[in-house]
Amino acid sequence: MQEPSAPLFKGQPRFCSPEGSAVESRDGAAAAWRAALAGSAPAAAAAAAAQGHFCVGFTDESGRAFLAVDRFATRSMCYRVDGNEFRWAESAAELGGRDAEIDPQALFDYLYHHAIPSPRTVFRGVHRLPPGHYATFADGRLEEAPYWKPAFDERPFASFAAARDEFRRVLADAVAAQLDDTRPAAFLSGGTDSSTVAGLIAQVSGRAPATYSIGFEAEGYDEMEFARIAARHFATDHHEYYVTPDDLVRSIPAVAAHHDQPFGNSSALPAYYCALRARQDGVTRMLAGDGGDELFGGNTRYAKQRVFGWYGQVPAALRNGLIEPLTDRGLLDRIPLLRKGASYVRQARVPMPDRLQTYNLLHRLGLPSMLTAAFASQIDTADPQEQERRVWAEAAGASDINQMLAYDWRYTLAENDLPKVRGSTDLAGVSVGYPFLEQAVVDFSARLPSSYKLRGLKLRWFFKEALRGFLPDAIISKQKHGFGLPFGVWAMRHAGLHALARDSLRGFATRGVIQPEFIDALFERHLPEHPGFFGEMVWILMMLEQWFRHHRPDWRLER
Repeated sequence: MQEPSAPLFKGQPRFCSPEGSAVESRDGAAAAWRAALAGSAPAAAAAAAAQGHFCVGFTDESGRAFLAVDRFATRSMCYRVDGNEFRWAESAAELGGRDAEIDPQALFDYLYHHAIPSPRTVFRGVHRLPPGHYATFADGRLEEAPYWKPAFDERPFASFAAARDEFRRVLADAVAAQLDDTRPAAFLSGGTDSSTVAGLIAQVSGRAPATYSIGFEAEGYDEMEFARIAARHFATDHHEYYVTPDDLVRSIPAVAAHHDQPFGNSSALPAYYCALRARQDGVTRMLAGDGGDELFGGNTRYAKQRVFGWYGQVPAALRNGLIEPLTDRGLLDRIPLLRKGASYVRQARVPMPDRLQTYNLLHRLGLPSMLTAAFASQIDTADPQEQERRVWAEAAGASDINQMLAYDWRYTLAENDLPKVRGSTDLAGVSVGYPFLEQAVVDFSARLPSSYKLRGLKLRWFFKEALRGFLPDAIISKQKHGFGLPFGVWAMRHAGLHALARDSLRGFATRGVIQPEFIDALFERHLPEHPGFFGEMVWILMMLEQWFRHHRPDWRLER
Protein backbone atom coordinates (compact mmCIF):
# COMPACT_ATOMS: atom_id res chain seq x y z
CA MET A 1 0.00 0.00 0.00
CA GLN A 2 1.19 3.51 -0.82
CA GLU A 3 2.16 5.81 2.04
CA PRO A 4 -0.37 8.60 2.77
CA SER A 5 0.47 11.91 1.15
CA ALA A 6 2.49 14.37 3.18
CA PRO A 7 0.97 17.79 3.98
CA LEU A 8 1.45 20.19 1.09
CA PHE A 9 1.29 23.97 1.45
CA LYS A 10 2.44 25.86 -1.64
CA GLY A 11 2.15 29.39 -2.96
CA GLN A 12 1.45 32.70 -1.24
CA PRO A 13 -2.02 32.53 0.31
CA ARG A 14 -3.33 35.53 2.26
CA PHE A 15 -6.00 35.06 4.90
CA CYS A 16 -8.42 37.95 4.91
CA SER A 17 -10.28 37.57 8.19
CA PRO A 18 -8.69 39.20 11.27
CA GLU A 19 -8.41 35.78 12.93
CA GLY A 20 -6.86 34.08 9.92
CA SER A 21 -4.49 36.96 9.27
CA ALA A 22 -3.36 36.93 12.91
CA VAL A 23 -2.63 33.18 12.83
CA GLU A 24 -0.79 33.53 9.52
CA SER A 25 1.35 36.39 10.86
CA ARG A 26 2.15 34.57 14.08
CA ASP A 27 2.47 30.91 13.00
CA GLY A 28 2.57 30.82 9.19
CA ALA A 29 0.25 29.79 6.36
CA ALA A 30 0.08 26.11 7.31
CA ALA A 31 -1.24 26.98 10.76
CA ALA A 32 -3.74 29.40 9.24
CA TRP A 33 -5.03 26.66 6.93
CA ARG A 34 -5.46 24.27 9.82
CA ALA A 35 -7.22 26.93 11.88
CA ALA A 36 -9.60 27.67 8.98
CA LEU A 37 -10.59 23.99 8.87
CA ALA A 38 -10.70 23.44 12.62
CA GLY A 39 -13.71 21.87 14.30
CA SER A 40 -16.81 21.64 12.15
CA ALA A 41 -15.83 24.47 9.79
CA PRO A 42 -17.27 23.90 6.29
CA ALA A 43 -14.60 22.99 3.78
CA ALA A 44 -15.92 25.51 1.25
CA ALA A 45 -15.59 28.33 3.79
CA ALA A 46 -12.08 27.20 4.68
CA ALA A 47 -11.05 27.27 1.01
CA ALA A 48 -12.61 30.69 0.50
CA ALA A 49 -10.81 32.07 3.54
CA ALA A 50 -7.61 32.53 1.53
CA GLN A 51 -6.82 34.70 -1.45
CA GLY A 52 -3.67 34.85 -3.54
CA HIS A 53 -1.95 32.00 -5.36
CA PHE A 54 -1.90 28.64 -3.62
CA CYS A 55 -2.50 24.93 -3.54
CA VAL A 56 -2.97 23.06 -0.29
CA GLY A 57 -3.43 19.47 0.86
CA PHE A 58 -3.46 18.09 4.41
CA THR A 59 -5.41 15.95 6.86
CA ASP A 60 -7.15 17.69 9.76
CA GLU A 61 -7.47 16.53 13.36
CA SER A 62 -10.55 14.43 12.56
CA GLY A 63 -8.78 12.53 9.78
CA ARG A 64 -10.55 14.44 6.99
CA ALA A 65 -8.31 15.13 3.98
CA PHE A 66 -8.67 18.62 2.52
CA LEU A 67 -7.43 19.94 -0.83
CA ALA A 68 -7.89 23.34 -2.48
CA VAL A 69 -6.48 25.48 -5.27
CA ASP A 70 -6.86 29.20 -5.78
CA ARG A 71 -9.48 30.82 -7.98
CA PHE A 72 -7.39 30.49 -11.15
CA ALA A 73 -5.46 27.32 -10.26
CA THR A 74 -2.16 29.14 -10.58
CA ARG A 75 -0.76 26.05 -8.87
CA SER A 76 -1.88 22.50 -9.58
CA MET A 77 -3.36 19.93 -7.19
CA CYS A 78 -4.06 16.35 -8.27
CA TYR A 79 -5.53 13.42 -6.40
CA ARG A 80 -6.52 9.79 -6.78
CA VAL A 81 -8.80 7.48 -4.82
CA ASP A 82 -8.00 3.79 -4.50
CA GLY A 83 -10.66 2.25 -2.26
CA ASN A 84 -10.20 3.89 1.12
CA GLU A 85 -6.84 5.33 0.17
CA PHE A 86 -6.65 8.99 -0.84
CA ARG A 87 -3.45 10.57 -2.12
CA TRP A 88 -2.58 13.96 -3.54
CA ALA A 89 0.31 15.76 -5.23
CA GLU A 90 0.94 18.80 -7.40
CA SER A 91 2.03 16.50 -10.22
CA ALA A 92 -0.31 14.13 -12.03
CA ALA A 93 2.75 12.10 -13.06
CA GLU A 94 3.71 11.59 -9.43
CA LEU A 95 0.33 9.96 -8.75
CA GLY A 96 0.20 8.16 -12.08
CA GLY A 97 3.67 6.71 -11.88
CA ARG A 98 4.52 4.01 -14.39
CA ASP A 99 1.46 1.90 -13.69
CA ALA A 100 -1.60 4.09 -14.22
CA GLU A 101 -3.43 3.64 -17.51
CA ILE A 102 -3.28 6.36 -20.12
CA ASP A 103 -6.79 7.75 -20.68
CA PRO A 104 -7.59 7.90 -24.42
CA GLN A 105 -10.26 10.54 -23.78
CA ALA A 106 -7.62 12.75 -22.18
CA LEU A 107 -5.45 12.37 -25.28
CA PHE A 108 -8.36 13.54 -27.41
CA ASP A 109 -8.88 16.47 -25.03
CA TYR A 110 -5.23 17.34 -25.60
CA LEU A 111 -5.59 17.23 -29.38
CA TYR A 112 -8.67 19.43 -29.10
CA HIS A 113 -7.46 21.98 -26.53
CA HIS A 114 -3.65 21.54 -26.82
CA ALA A 115 -3.81 20.86 -23.08
CA ILE A 116 -5.84 18.53 -20.87
CA PRO A 117 -8.46 20.57 -19.00
CA SER A 118 -9.28 19.69 -15.42
CA PRO A 119 -10.67 17.63 -13.80
CA ARG A 120 -9.30 15.01 -16.19
CA THR A 121 -5.60 14.17 -16.44
CA VAL A 122 -3.75 11.96 -18.89
CA PHE A 123 -3.81 9.15 -16.30
CA ARG A 124 -7.03 7.25 -15.77
CA GLY A 125 -8.07 7.58 -12.15
CA VAL A 126 -5.92 10.65 -11.47
CA HIS A 127 -7.89 13.90 -11.24
CA ARG A 128 -6.92 17.56 -11.08
CA LEU A 129 -8.83 20.15 -9.10
CA PRO A 130 -10.44 22.76 -11.35
CA PRO A 131 -9.83 26.43 -10.49
CA GLY A 132 -11.72 27.67 -7.43
CA HIS A 133 -12.43 24.13 -6.20
CA TYR A 134 -11.82 22.15 -3.04
CA ALA A 135 -12.06 18.46 -2.24
CA THR A 136 -12.44 16.49 0.97
CA PHE A 137 -12.11 12.79 1.66
CA ALA A 138 -13.35 11.11 4.84
CA ASP A 139 -14.75 7.69 5.68
CA GLY A 140 -14.25 6.56 2.09
CA ARG A 141 -16.32 9.43 0.66
CA LEU A 142 -15.02 12.04 -1.76
CA GLU A 143 -16.58 15.49 -2.07
CA GLU A 144 -15.40 17.92 -4.73
CA ALA A 145 -17.11 21.25 -5.37
CA PRO A 146 -16.43 24.89 -6.24
CA TYR A 147 -16.01 27.37 -3.43
CA TRP A 148 -15.89 30.28 -5.90
CA LYS A 149 -17.34 30.98 -9.33
CA PRO A 150 -17.03 34.05 -11.56
CA ALA A 151 -19.81 36.52 -10.74
CA PHE A 152 -20.40 39.94 -12.24
CA ASP A 153 -22.07 42.87 -10.51
CA GLU A 154 -21.80 45.79 -12.92
CA ARG A 155 -22.15 49.15 -11.23
CA PRO A 156 -21.89 52.69 -12.56
CA PHE A 157 -18.96 54.69 -11.25
CA ALA A 158 -19.39 58.26 -10.10
CA SER A 159 -17.20 59.34 -13.01
CA PHE A 160 -14.58 58.03 -15.37
CA ALA A 161 -11.95 59.78 -13.25
CA ALA A 162 -13.15 57.96 -10.13
CA ALA A 163 -13.00 54.60 -11.91
CA ARG A 164 -9.56 55.41 -13.33
CA ASP A 165 -8.13 56.42 -9.96
CA GLU A 166 -9.50 53.32 -8.22
CA PHE A 167 -8.17 51.11 -11.01
CA ARG A 168 -4.68 52.56 -10.82
CA ARG A 169 -4.66 52.20 -7.05
CA VAL A 170 -5.87 48.59 -7.16
CA LEU A 171 -3.28 47.67 -9.80
CA ALA A 172 -0.45 49.30 -7.86
CA ASP A 173 -1.47 47.43 -4.70
CA ALA A 174 -1.62 44.16 -6.66
CA VAL A 175 1.90 44.62 -8.03
CA ALA A 176 3.21 45.51 -4.58
CA ALA A 177 1.58 42.37 -3.12
CA GLN A 178 3.38 40.16 -5.63
CA LEU A 179 6.87 41.53 -5.04
CA ASP A 180 9.25 40.00 -2.52
CA ASP A 181 12.58 41.13 -1.10
CA THR A 182 14.59 39.99 -4.10
CA ARG A 183 15.50 41.95 -7.21
CA PRO A 184 12.25 43.02 -8.93
CA ALA A 185 11.84 41.63 -12.43
CA ALA A 186 9.15 41.10 -15.07
CA PHE A 187 8.40 39.57 -18.42
CA LEU A 188 8.08 42.34 -21.01
CA SER A 189 6.47 41.52 -24.35
CA GLY A 190 5.79 45.14 -25.24
CA GLY A 191 2.03 44.72 -24.85
CA THR A 192 -0.16 46.74 -22.54
CA ASP A 193 -0.28 44.17 -19.73
CA SER A 194 3.42 43.41 -19.31
CA SER A 195 4.31 47.08 -19.84
CA THR A 196 1.85 48.09 -17.12
CA VAL A 197 3.34 45.59 -14.70
CA ALA A 198 6.89 46.75 -15.45
CA GLY A 199 5.94 50.39 -14.99
CA LEU A 200 4.12 49.76 -11.74
CA ILE A 201 7.06 47.79 -10.32
CA ALA A 202 9.19 50.88 -10.84
CA GLN A 203 6.49 53.05 -9.28
CA VAL A 204 5.74 51.03 -6.15
CA SER A 205 9.24 49.73 -5.42
CA GLY A 206 11.22 52.81 -6.31
CA ARG A 207 13.68 50.54 -8.11
CA ALA A 208 14.33 49.95 -11.79
CA PRO A 209 13.00 46.46 -12.49
CA ALA A 210 14.89 44.00 -14.62
CA THR A 211 12.77 43.29 -17.69
CA TYR A 212 13.17 40.38 -20.08
CA SER A 213 11.96 40.15 -23.66
CA ILE A 214 12.06 37.48 -26.33
CA GLY A 215 12.40 38.12 -30.05
CA PHE A 216 12.32 36.03 -33.21
CA GLU A 217 14.14 36.56 -36.48
CA ALA A 218 10.98 35.92 -38.47
CA GLU A 219 8.87 38.47 -40.30
CA GLY A 220 5.58 39.24 -38.53
CA TYR A 221 6.55 37.51 -35.28
CA ASP A 222 8.90 39.99 -33.62
CA GLU A 223 7.72 42.97 -31.57
CA MET A 224 10.91 43.71 -29.70
CA GLU A 225 10.70 47.38 -30.63
CA PHE A 226 7.60 47.80 -28.46
CA ALA A 227 9.36 46.17 -25.53
CA ARG A 228 12.20 48.65 -26.03
CA ILE A 229 9.73 51.55 -26.03
CA ALA A 230 8.34 50.40 -22.68
CA ALA A 231 11.81 49.78 -21.26
CA ARG A 232 12.98 53.27 -22.20
CA HIS A 233 9.78 54.87 -20.95
CA PHE A 234 10.03 53.25 -17.49
CA ALA A 235 13.86 53.23 -17.38
CA THR A 236 14.04 49.47 -16.72
CA ASP A 237 17.17 47.35 -16.70
CA HIS A 238 16.25 45.70 -19.97
CA HIS A 239 17.46 42.36 -21.36
CA GLU A 240 16.71 40.74 -24.70
CA TYR A 241 17.16 37.30 -26.14
CA TYR A 242 16.41 36.11 -29.66
CA VAL A 243 15.24 32.51 -29.70
CA THR A 244 16.59 30.47 -32.61
CA PRO A 245 15.54 27.19 -34.24
CA ASP A 246 18.66 25.61 -32.71
CA ASP A 247 17.33 26.62 -29.27
CA LEU A 248 14.12 24.74 -30.01
CA VAL A 249 15.95 21.61 -31.10
CA ARG A 250 17.93 21.63 -27.85
CA SER A 251 15.02 22.42 -25.51
CA ILE A 252 11.86 20.82 -26.91
CA PRO A 253 12.53 17.40 -25.30
CA ALA A 254 13.31 18.97 -21.90
CA VAL A 255 10.25 21.26 -21.90
CA ALA A 256 7.93 18.44 -22.98
CA ALA A 257 9.35 16.12 -20.32
CA HIS A 258 9.10 18.75 -17.57
CA HIS A 259 5.30 18.89 -17.74
CA ASP A 260 3.50 16.25 -15.70
CA GLN A 261 1.16 15.57 -18.62
CA PRO A 262 1.10 16.49 -22.32
CA PHE A 263 1.08 20.26 -22.87
CA GLY A 264 1.09 21.89 -26.27
CA ASN A 265 1.12 25.67 -25.87
CA SER A 266 3.94 26.67 -28.21
CA SER A 267 4.62 29.85 -26.24
CA ALA A 268 6.09 27.69 -23.49
CA LEU A 269 9.48 27.69 -25.23
CA PRO A 270 9.83 31.49 -25.50
CA ALA A 271 8.60 31.86 -21.92
CA TYR A 272 11.19 29.34 -20.78
CA TYR A 273 14.05 31.15 -22.49
CA CYS A 274 12.86 34.44 -21.04
CA ALA A 275 12.83 33.00 -17.51
CA LEU A 276 16.12 31.17 -18.06
CA ARG A 277 17.83 34.40 -19.12
CA ALA A 278 16.53 36.05 -15.95
CA ARG A 279 17.72 33.18 -13.75
CA GLN A 280 21.19 33.42 -15.26
CA ASP A 281 21.22 37.03 -14.08
CA GLY A 282 20.37 35.97 -10.52
CA VAL A 283 16.66 36.76 -10.69
CA THR A 284 14.55 34.40 -8.56
CA ARG A 285 11.07 35.89 -9.04
CA MET A 286 9.33 37.49 -12.03
CA LEU A 287 5.96 39.13 -12.43
CA ALA A 288 3.83 38.32 -15.47
CA GLY A 289 1.03 40.22 -17.17
CA ASP A 290 -1.29 37.24 -17.68
CA GLY A 291 -4.96 38.00 -17.07
CA GLY A 292 -5.25 41.56 -18.33
CA ASP A 293 -6.87 40.59 -21.62
CA GLU A 294 -9.28 38.19 -19.94
CA LEU A 295 -10.35 40.63 -17.23
CA PHE A 296 -10.66 43.79 -19.29
CA GLY A 297 -11.66 42.65 -22.78
CA GLY A 298 -8.44 42.57 -24.76
CA ASN A 299 -8.68 39.51 -26.99
CA THR A 300 -9.60 40.11 -30.62
CA ARG A 301 -12.21 37.35 -30.57
CA TYR A 302 -14.36 39.46 -28.24
CA ALA A 303 -14.91 42.04 -30.97
CA LYS A 304 -15.27 39.32 -33.60
CA GLN A 305 -17.99 37.54 -31.63
CA ARG A 306 -19.83 40.82 -31.13
CA VAL A 307 -19.97 41.17 -34.91
CA PHE A 308 -21.45 37.69 -35.18
CA GLY A 309 -23.92 38.58 -32.46
CA TRP A 310 -25.34 41.36 -34.61
CA TYR A 311 -26.86 38.73 -36.88
CA GLY A 312 -29.42 37.99 -34.19
CA GLN A 313 -30.77 41.52 -34.62
CA VAL A 314 -31.81 40.81 -38.22
CA PRO A 315 -35.59 40.25 -38.30
CA ALA A 316 -36.41 36.56 -37.98
CA ALA A 317 -38.63 36.63 -41.04
CA LEU A 318 -35.75 37.87 -43.18
CA ARG A 319 -33.30 35.37 -41.71
CA ASN A 320 -35.59 32.35 -41.99
CA GLY A 321 -37.34 33.29 -45.19
CA LEU A 322 -34.50 34.55 -47.35
CA ILE A 323 -30.95 34.71 -45.99
CA GLU A 324 -30.62 31.22 -44.54
CA PRO A 325 -32.36 29.36 -47.41
CA LEU A 326 -30.01 31.07 -49.89
CA THR A 327 -27.02 30.23 -47.68
CA ASP A 328 -28.03 26.61 -47.14
CA ARG A 329 -28.46 26.04 -50.87
CA GLY A 330 -25.02 27.48 -51.56
CA LEU A 331 -26.45 30.16 -53.83
CA LEU A 332 -24.58 33.00 -52.09
CA ASP A 333 -21.29 31.14 -52.52
CA ARG A 334 -21.63 31.40 -56.28
CA ILE A 335 -21.44 35.20 -56.15
CA PRO A 336 -17.93 36.41 -55.22
CA LEU A 337 -19.17 39.57 -53.51
CA LEU A 338 -21.54 37.57 -51.31
CA ARG A 339 -19.29 34.63 -50.49
CA LYS A 340 -17.97 36.24 -47.29
CA GLY A 341 -21.53 37.06 -46.33
CA ALA A 342 -22.46 33.39 -46.57
CA SER A 343 -19.53 32.46 -44.36
CA TYR A 344 -20.62 35.09 -41.85
CA VAL A 345 -24.16 33.71 -41.74
CA ARG A 346 -22.96 30.13 -41.23
CA GLN A 347 -20.75 31.12 -38.34
CA ALA A 348 -23.28 33.47 -36.78
CA ARG A 349 -25.87 30.66 -36.68
CA VAL A 350 -23.59 28.50 -34.53
CA PRO A 351 -24.45 29.07 -30.87
CA MET A 352 -21.88 30.05 -28.30
CA PRO A 353 -19.52 28.69 -27.12
CA ASP A 354 -19.39 26.24 -30.04
CA ARG A 355 -18.74 29.13 -32.41
CA LEU A 356 -15.39 29.74 -30.71
CA GLN A 357 -14.19 26.40 -32.10
CA THR A 358 -14.98 27.20 -35.73
CA TYR A 359 -11.29 27.18 -36.61
CA ASN A 360 -10.27 24.33 -34.34
CA LEU A 361 -7.61 22.30 -36.15
CA LEU A 362 -9.49 19.04 -35.59
CA HIS A 363 -12.56 20.40 -37.32
CA ARG A 364 -10.49 21.81 -40.17
CA LEU A 365 -8.45 18.67 -40.78
CA GLY A 366 -11.28 16.19 -40.25
CA LEU A 367 -11.30 13.47 -37.62
CA PRO A 368 -11.98 10.52 -39.97
CA SER A 369 -8.79 11.22 -41.91
CA MET A 370 -6.80 11.83 -38.76
CA LEU A 371 -7.67 9.31 -36.02
CA THR A 372 -7.27 5.56 -36.20
CA ALA A 373 -10.44 3.51 -35.94
CA ALA A 374 -9.14 1.88 -32.75
CA PHE A 375 -8.62 5.23 -31.05
CA ALA A 376 -11.90 6.70 -32.30
CA SER A 377 -13.81 3.74 -30.87
CA GLN A 378 -12.53 4.53 -27.36
CA ILE A 379 -13.39 8.22 -27.15
CA ASP A 380 -16.37 10.57 -27.21
CA THR A 381 -15.54 13.27 -29.75
CA ALA A 382 -18.41 15.44 -28.48
CA ASP A 383 -17.13 15.49 -24.90
CA PRO A 384 -14.81 18.54 -25.14
CA GLN A 385 -17.62 20.75 -26.40
CA GLU A 386 -19.98 19.39 -23.77
CA GLN A 387 -17.46 20.42 -21.14
CA GLU A 388 -17.20 23.87 -22.68
CA ARG A 389 -20.96 24.30 -22.70
CA ARG A 390 -21.15 23.49 -18.99
CA VAL A 391 -18.48 26.08 -18.20
CA TRP A 392 -20.22 28.60 -20.46
CA ALA A 393 -23.51 28.06 -18.64
CA GLU A 394 -21.94 28.88 -15.27
CA ALA A 395 -21.94 32.57 -16.21
CA ALA A 396 -25.45 32.53 -17.70
CA GLY A 397 -27.18 35.84 -17.11
CA ALA A 398 -24.00 37.88 -17.47
CA SER A 399 -23.51 40.17 -20.47
CA ASP A 400 -22.11 38.63 -23.65
CA ILE A 401 -18.64 40.05 -23.04
CA ASN A 402 -18.58 38.97 -19.39
CA GLN A 403 -19.69 35.47 -20.28
CA MET A 404 -16.79 35.25 -22.72
CA LEU A 405 -14.43 36.55 -20.05
CA ALA A 406 -15.57 33.96 -17.51
CA TYR A 407 -15.15 31.22 -20.12
CA ASP A 408 -11.62 32.44 -20.81
CA TRP A 409 -10.77 32.57 -17.12
CA ARG A 410 -11.16 28.82 -17.22
CA TYR A 411 -9.92 27.74 -20.64
CA THR A 412 -7.43 30.45 -21.64
CA LEU A 413 -5.98 31.22 -18.22
CA ALA A 414 -6.39 28.32 -15.79
CA GLU A 415 -6.03 25.50 -18.31
CA ASN A 416 -3.50 26.97 -20.71
CA ASP A 417 -1.63 30.22 -20.16
CA LEU A 418 -0.96 29.83 -16.44
CA PRO A 419 0.34 26.24 -16.74
CA LYS A 420 2.55 27.52 -19.56
CA VAL A 421 4.10 30.23 -17.41
CA ARG A 422 4.27 28.02 -14.30
CA GLY A 423 5.94 25.16 -16.18
CA SER A 424 8.41 27.44 -17.96
CA THR A 425 9.44 29.34 -14.85
CA ASP A 426 9.66 26.18 -12.73
CA LEU A 427 11.98 24.61 -15.29
CA ALA A 428 14.14 27.75 -15.28
CA GLY A 429 14.20 27.89 -11.46
CA VAL A 430 12.23 31.12 -11.10
CA SER A 431 9.01 31.76 -9.16
CA VAL A 432 6.26 33.83 -10.76
CA GLY A 433 3.52 36.21 -9.65
CA TYR A 434 0.40 37.41 -11.48
CA PRO A 435 -0.69 40.88 -10.31
CA PHE A 436 -3.76 40.94 -12.57
CA LEU A 437 -5.10 37.87 -10.79
CA GLU A 438 -5.09 39.50 -7.36
CA GLN A 439 -8.62 39.23 -6.02
CA ALA A 440 -9.06 43.00 -5.76
CA VAL A 441 -8.29 43.36 -9.48
CA VAL A 442 -10.70 40.54 -10.34
CA ASP A 443 -13.40 42.12 -8.17
CA PHE A 444 -12.85 45.49 -9.84
CA SER A 445 -13.24 43.85 -13.24
CA ALA A 446 -16.49 42.22 -12.13
CA ARG A 447 -17.93 45.64 -11.20
CA LEU A 448 -16.80 47.38 -14.36
CA PRO A 449 -19.60 48.07 -16.88
CA SER A 450 -19.47 45.85 -19.95
CA SER A 451 -19.26 48.90 -22.19
CA TYR A 452 -15.97 49.80 -20.49
CA LYS A 453 -14.45 46.49 -21.59
CA LEU A 454 -15.69 46.40 -25.18
CA ARG A 455 -16.91 49.78 -26.45
CA GLY A 456 -18.37 49.14 -29.87
CA LEU A 457 -15.53 47.12 -31.35
CA LYS A 458 -12.80 48.82 -29.30
CA LEU A 459 -11.04 46.27 -27.14
CA ARG A 460 -10.23 47.01 -23.47
CA TRP A 461 -11.38 50.61 -23.88
CA PHE A 462 -11.32 51.50 -20.19
CA PHE A 463 -7.96 49.83 -19.52
CA LYS A 464 -6.24 51.86 -22.22
CA GLU A 465 -7.92 55.14 -21.40
CA ALA A 466 -7.31 54.73 -17.67
CA LEU A 467 -3.60 54.19 -18.31
CA ARG A 468 -3.22 56.89 -20.95
CA GLY A 469 -0.40 59.11 -19.79
CA PHE A 470 1.15 56.27 -17.81
CA LEU A 471 1.79 53.92 -20.73
CA PRO A 472 3.48 55.18 -23.90
CA ASP A 473 0.95 56.07 -26.60
CA ALA A 474 2.65 53.70 -29.04
CA ILE A 475 1.89 50.74 -26.77
CA ILE A 476 -1.69 51.80 -26.15
CA SER A 477 -2.35 51.95 -29.89
CA LYS A 478 -0.34 48.89 -30.97
CA GLN A 479 -1.89 45.74 -32.35
CA LYS A 480 -1.93 42.75 -29.99
CA HIS A 481 0.80 40.16 -30.55
CA GLY A 482 2.72 38.50 -27.69
CA PHE A 483 5.30 35.74 -27.43
CA GLY A 484 4.09 33.91 -30.55
CA LEU A 485 6.47 31.26 -31.86
CA PRO A 486 7.17 31.00 -35.62
CA PHE A 487 7.52 27.24 -35.37
CA GLY A 488 5.82 26.31 -38.64
CA VAL A 489 7.90 28.79 -40.62
CA TRP A 490 11.10 27.58 -38.99
CA ALA A 491 10.20 23.91 -39.41
CA MET A 492 10.06 24.49 -43.17
CA ARG A 493 13.45 26.20 -43.26
CA HIS A 494 15.62 24.62 -40.56
CA ALA A 495 16.81 21.10 -41.27
CA GLY A 496 17.39 20.13 -37.66
CA LEU A 497 14.00 21.34 -36.46
CA HIS A 498 12.27 19.73 -39.42
CA ALA A 499 14.03 16.43 -38.68
CA LEU A 500 13.06 16.56 -34.98
CA ALA A 501 9.45 17.25 -35.84
CA ARG A 502 9.24 14.58 -38.50
CA ASP A 503 10.93 11.96 -36.34
CA SER A 504 8.59 12.79 -33.46
CA LEU A 505 5.44 12.52 -35.57
CA ARG A 506 6.54 9.30 -37.23
CA GLY A 507 7.20 7.90 -33.78
CA PHE A 508 3.78 8.95 -32.55
CA ALA A 509 2.15 7.37 -35.60
CA THR A 510 3.27 3.97 -34.28
CA ARG A 511 1.31 4.42 -31.04
CA GLY A 512 -2.06 3.73 -32.66
CA VAL A 513 -3.71 7.14 -32.21
CA ILE A 514 -3.05 8.93 -35.50
CA GLN A 515 -3.15 7.42 -38.96
CA PRO A 516 0.34 7.33 -40.54
CA GLU A 517 -1.17 8.63 -43.80
CA PHE A 518 -2.31 11.75 -41.96
CA ILE A 519 1.26 12.40 -40.77
CA ASP A 520 2.50 12.16 -44.35
CA ALA A 521 -0.20 14.55 -45.58
CA LEU A 522 0.54 16.99 -42.77
CA PHE A 523 4.19 17.27 -43.78
CA GLU A 524 3.88 16.93 -47.53
CA ARG A 525 0.77 19.04 -48.19
CA HIS A 526 -0.64 21.00 -45.24
CA LEU A 527 2.52 22.41 -43.65
CA PRO A 528 3.98 23.79 -46.91
CA GLU A 529 0.61 25.34 -47.80
CA HIS A 530 0.20 27.25 -44.52
CA PRO A 531 3.15 26.89 -42.11
CA GLY A 532 1.70 29.26 -39.52
CA PHE A 533 -1.67 27.50 -39.24
CA PHE A 534 -0.79 23.83 -39.70
CA GLY A 535 2.51 24.20 -37.88
CA GLU A 536 0.43 24.26 -34.70
CA MET A 537 -0.78 20.71 -35.36
CA VAL A 538 2.78 19.56 -36.01
CA TRP A 539 3.80 21.21 -32.75
CA ILE A 540 1.15 19.61 -30.55
CA LEU A 541 1.81 16.13 -31.99
CA MET A 542 5.55 16.59 -31.60
CA MET A 543 5.20 17.69 -27.96
CA LEU A 544 2.85 14.77 -27.29
CA GLU A 545 5.37 12.27 -28.63
CA GLN A 546 8.21 13.92 -26.74
CA TRP A 547 6.18 13.65 -23.54
CA PHE A 548 5.57 9.95 -24.18
CA ARG A 549 9.24 9.31 -24.87
CA HIS A 550 10.11 10.59 -21.41
CA HIS A 551 7.16 9.45 -19.31
CA ARG A 552 5.79 6.37 -21.11
CA PRO A 553 8.17 5.33 -23.89
CA ASP A 554 6.61 1.88 -24.37
CA TRP A 555 2.96 2.95 -24.44
CA ARG A 556 0.77 1.82 -27.33
CA LEU A 557 -2.98 2.06 -27.64
CA GLU A 558 -4.67 -1.14 -26.59
CA ARG A 559 -6.96 -2.36 -29.34
